[in-house]
Amino acid sequence: MELKDVKGIGAKSLALLNKLNIETVLDLITYYPVRYDILKRTDFQELDSDMKVIVDGRVESIPLVVRIKAGLNKMNFRLVSSDRIFGISIFNRAFLKQHLSIGTNVIVLGKYDKVKNVITASDIKLGSLGNTPKIEPVYHLTSGLTNKNISTYVNMALLQIGKNVVDYIPDYLVERYNFVNKKTALNIIHNPSSIEKLKEVKIRLKYEELFEFMFKINYLKKENTKLDGIKRKIYKKDLESIYKVLPFKLTNDQKNVLEEIRLDLNSEKRMNRMLQGDVGSGKTIVSILAMYMNHLSGYQSALMVPTEILANQHYNNIKNLLGDLVKVELLTGSTPKKEKNRIYDELLSGEISIIIGTHALIQNDVTYKNLGLVVTDEQHRFGVNQRDNLKNKGMAPDVLYMSATPIPRTYALTIYGDMDVSTIKELPKGRQEITTILKKNEEITDVLDLMYNELKQNHQIYVIAPLIEENEFSNLTSVNELKNKMTDAFGKKYKIDIVHGKMSSSVKDEIMNKFSQGDVDILISTTVIEVGIDVKNASQIVIFDANRFGLSTLHQLRGRVGRGNIKSSCILISSQDTKRLEILKTTTDGFKLSEEDFKLRGSGDLFGTKQSGDMIFKIANIKEDYKILMQASKDSLEFLNNTKVENLKLRDLLISKIKQS
Repeated sequence: MELKDVKGIGAKSLALLNKLNIETVLDLITYYPVRYDILKRTDFQELDSDMKVIVDGRVESIPLVVRIKAGLNKMNFRLVSSDRIFGISIFNRAFLKQHLSIGTNVIVLGKYDKVKNVITASDIKLGSLGNTPKIEPVYHLTSGLTNKNISTYVNMALLQIGKNVVDYIPDYLVERYNFVNKKTALNIIHNPSSIEKLKEVKIRLKYEELFEFMFKINYLKKENTKLDGIKRKIYKKDLESIYKVLPFKLTNDQKNVLEEIRLDLNSEKRMNRMLQGDVGSGKTIVSILAMYMNHLSGYQSALMVPTEILANQHYNNIKNLLGDLVKVELLTGSTPKKEKNRIYDELLSGEISIIIGTHALIQNDVTYKNLGLVVTDEQHRFGVNQRDNLKNKGMAPDVLYMSATPIPRTYALTIYGDMDVSTIKELPKGRQEITTILKKNEEITDVLDLMYNELKQNHQIYVIAPLIEENEFSNLTSVNELKNKMTDAFGKKYKIDIVHGKMSSSVKDEIMNKFSQGDVDILISTTVIEVGIDVKNASQIVIFDANRFGLSTLHQLRGRVGRGNIKSSCILISSQDTKRLEILKTTTDGFKLSEEDFKLRGSGDLFGTKQSGDMIFKIANIKEDYKILMQASKDSLEFLNNTKVENLKLRDLLISKIKQS
């Protein structure tokens, strides 16, 4: 059944539902309420002035609408509730008059005035309250759709769909946990009769969602272990010999991770490893040495990054470190055509050992002779399909993903459950600690003084704003407004430019390159500079409306400075939520901050949008429902390995869904 076939949904309603990302009947029946209003009759013995009340009763007088001024009217009527009469007033709801004939039962929510015996209503609903509280679902809406509309469409769909609701929990687990069936659970969550029943079905629906997710993770992990990898023989002494020629000492964490990667590369199974590390922990050098090990075995490596400026940075780093030991090339969208054709030929012949690039690496024209290792930097910035396109360029290349968003290990092992996880916590010696300073909006003069001190020393500065442009609904500082302010303060002596996500990649890269080369003194930006950019002369980052960002994001932004040996600072400007921001002054440990972020904001900010591929849940929440997640993970693995005939149909259905996604 299609969405348009649900009784009551016409072309206009269909378009409005689509706006809410409701495209199918399944989307509709799993469009869960964001919250519930509990309607419980106020005890008249407790009535007092300015008290919020809920009363029900019969309309006793014809409502009178009074026009106060243009755009403002007031409707008055009398309500008989039990043995009491109240005056009811409500503003700008004249359209309700046609529904409020004498004798109509209504529920009134509002504020009570004891002196006048009048309730100023915030809402009036048709119907009456029983002795038990009435629970009303509240949905996320769009203009043109009401809660009643959504509720009507959902209930009609549930009625029409009959028994055709797929339950992804196997029968033996439904029995084990005494769950109600899926159809009943959906009926209850949209029409709860009691708080107890609501809690019960919420757990059941969360479990199903997490069971399905963890089945996918466990299935993929199992499939990965079946994949034959490339057979190599890389000796520990080969790795240790390259350590000696490096211009710096590796940390113990870096060495441990490299040993894990060496063992993976020597294994007959395909490597599928996530490398996560704090800002400045040295993930890049680990990936470079992994590619060098792959080169020693006679195979090619590809490193894919999200932006051209990052590709250039990695290319220069590898050239500086490996020099003439390895043939390295750079391939991006702006590589000239003649140069591209030469690179294509040399990749095909095997002359190029390491290729660094952007999405250009996965174009149809790119063919490798023997691609043995694929490295994806800032892996969450790429779609799953883009990562797979590169992975599929070789016969069975090993895969290393990198992410600079630290995730508590317990969660990482679950979310990246189909991968092995390596973590670098230890920072290289000699890195300057960044001073974090909190300033209120009214202290802007102090901030400008601090900025001027850096500019006088020929240092560069990042300035961060959360919005691209101003709008009437927000008083947040925009990029354009900040450019005007900075131009007024410093424009006569220093060069200022802006960069943001709405610009084309080529324009962004051009401005970033200018900043890298020292041709821009102050770069005003949104969070597009959050990861990867490495400008050693940048000594200060100033973040406006800092309260709008998660701690993990602020930590990533802070990591854009202190890249060289210049003493650096991060200035957070906010007059709100300063207690939370104080945490950043006490620690520079990204893992501690990610734990705090997880407690304060939940998984959304921590993992980023769809960072793990499909981390957007409809009802479950990784933070709040972690115990359910762990149980679902254990149960899904048990189910995956269960060979009973009655389970095969559901298992095949779940595997089919995974293959289609």
